[in-house]
Amino acid sequence: MNGLEILGKWLMGIGLSLAILGGLVWLLARVPFIGRLPGDIRIERDGFTCLMPLASSILLSILLTIILNLIARFLNR
Repeated sequence: MNGLEILGKWLMGIGLSLAILGGLVWLLARVPFIGRLPGDIRIERDGFTCLMPLASSILLSILLTIILNLIARFLNR
């Protein structure tokens, strides 16, 4: 295999990964409680909105940690 074939495969993999990640972000935007949990900071003024989803970020981090740990345990067997 020459270098361009390998580069092409890497680019296809990266593109597919980005498409999957984009789909997940799109689906997460439709979850009604993300960004509206107690602890999420929302500042609204005329023509300005600032959202700092602290509690949602912590919850998402915990869930992803659990999921990735389960996947890692399955792959190590």
